[in-house]
Amino acid sequence: MAKDDLTIGSLGLHFRSLAIPAAFGMLFATLYNVVDVYYAGLLSTDAQAGMAIGYQAFFILMALGFGLSSATSALVSNAKGKGSETDTLRYIAQGITFGLCITASCIIVASVAGPLLIKLVSEPGSYRDAATGYFHYLIFALPGFIMAYGCNGILQAHGDSRSMQRALMLAFLVNIGLNPLLMFGLPGIWSGMGFNGIAVATIVSQTGVMVYIVSRVFRLAAMRSSTASSFWPHKKSFQEIFAQLLPASSAMMIMFVSGFVIQYALKGYGGHAVAAYGVALRVEQILLLPVLGMTGALLPIAGQNFGAQNFDRVRAALKFCWGAGLVMTVVATPALFFGSSFAMSLFSADPEVVRAGSDYLRVDAFLFPIYMMLFSINSLLQAFKKAVWTLWISVYRQGFGVAFFVWVCTSLLGFGLTGVWIGIAMAVTTGWVLALIIVTDVAKKEIGGLLRTSPFDSAVT
Repeated sequence: MAKDDLTIGSLGLHFRSLAIPAAFGMLFATLYNVVDVYYAGLLSTDAQAGMAIGYQAFFILMALGFGLSSATSALVSNAKGKGSETDTLRYIAQGITFGLCITASCIIVASVAGPLLIKLVSEPGSYRDAATGYFHYLIFALPGFIMAYGCNGILQAHGDSRSMQRALMLAFLVNIGLNPLLMFGLPGIWSGMGFNGIAVATIVSQTGVMVYIVSRVFRLAAMRSSTASSFWPHKKSFQEIFAQLLPASSAMMIMFVSGFVIQYALKGYGGHAVAAYGVALRVEQILLLPVLGMTGALLPIAGQNFGAQNFDRVRAALKFCWGAGLVMTVVATPALFFGSSFAMSLFSADPEVVRAGSDYLRVDAFLFPIYMMLFSINSLLQAFKKAVWTLWISVYRQGFGVAFFVWVCTSLLGFGLTGVWIGIAMAVTTGWVLALIIVTDVAKKEIGGLLRTSPFDSAVT
């Protein structure tokens, strides 16, 4: 059995081999960000608030990297499932070329639009200045992020999530050393770069991740027959990649834009509220990592089996994902609810930041099962090459829903800062209902039903 063939063998083993390394990789990616937040906190609360806003602006453009990852994973896994070596090579090579093109475009757009976004959602003063300076440096990390994540989608389609895990672990360790060095310098030799040193550390370490992941792609068996002409832009291939990338990236961009909506709502409550939200998101991400690893593994598994028209196995994979994900959320929910104040206090000594962040995390704890199902639905829709539906779900949940429910809870009901957290929860919950309706309808058309049982279900697990 080829180790990258996900159409045969135990689903449980495939999920473990994909989800565990991916979760550990994301853990180190999140810890990477936590280290940045910690060092920013050594400077001031304004530095933490500036980082939260600057990184939010950067992530809007980084969404193209996540979208490219989804596109390459879906297209390459479907091609492998069909057994087409020609299409597999074509999607890999064209995915790399496409990534280079959008990276160049993003650098140009970022230099113009980024500072304007930051100005829109912040008040004049030190934390806006910090955010703008931080963002200007981060622009040069875009190639590392977009190309690394785009190529990682290719590796995941081949059942490889360990390469990114190793790269992110090393980047985390490098970041620990570079942050204090670049921020504070060497006593008596160099005074350092201050807050912007954090951004330069990100540029260096993420570029290293990109180099390693791209090299792993070129070692794939599918690349042995590649030539220079394989990478020459091909209109049809670009259209296919773009058709998968646009909905996924747009959904991610809407998510980050919704972060700006939340930042806009929070700025009226002071810098401590903005900083609290930025820190709380990092805590939330750490506890969501097992769920993200599991639901992310569903994409290549469902994608290969959908390409092979093994629909019973697609359904079995979804059931396995939901069952394992529910167990994970049962553990994570009470941990987040009861440990929120302690977790916040690890990153800030400001009592107002700790209190506001703890309130958000207690509300957020009850959303974990909903997040798990939302993430798995997105993966399944991408495996069906129906990524456009993930966009519409995101438009409602993170576009309309967040703005509308936060407005209702703060302006109409007068719940204050707590109303922002409740509004977010209402948007997530109603978005989950919409996602269930959509995926049920799509699955009925594509595979004959979402949870239809079959005599073969027990055989494939």
